[in-house]
Amino acid sequence: MDGIVLLKEDHKQVKRLFREFEKVKDKGTAAAKRKLVDQIRSELVAHSFIEETIFYPAARRQAPDSNDDVLESVEEHHVVAWLLSELESLSPKDETFDAKVTVLIENVRHHIEEEESELFPEVRKALGRSRLVETGEQMAAAKSKAPTDPLALASAKS
Repeated sequence: MDGIVLLKEDHKQVKRLFREFEKVKDKGTAAAKRKLVDQIRSELVAHSFIEETIFYPAARRQAPDSNDDVLESVEEHHVVAWLLSELESLSPKDETFDAKVTVLIENVRHHIEEEESELFPEVRKALGRSRLVETGEQMAAAKSKAPTDPLALASAKS
């Protein structure tokens, strides 16, 4: 699978989880919210890991004009990891829980929109089909070994 297709599939999955959270936000149980946020955390951390360790370095090498977009994306990942680490220890019954998840969702939706409309077309053009397939294979293999803890993400990349 082409690396951009793989990343877009991840985006679809996390957007589906966001919609599920939005449905249970006001009427759901604390357990339902916790389960969804834990799934969101695992998906986002694994996704960030493969982007930052494989996709972004390939983009920077092959599409030097993407450098600013890549740097911005890494910083957006940092903000998401921070929110996820706060949510990890926060009770779904806490008055700030839903607000933090809403901010997380808004940030990630913005990030996805920028990547899919700006970064991905530029990288697709620069890398070409065969390199994107190779990158996708590397990302798929790495995803199964990716951390799911936002705080482990930084140490796993070094």
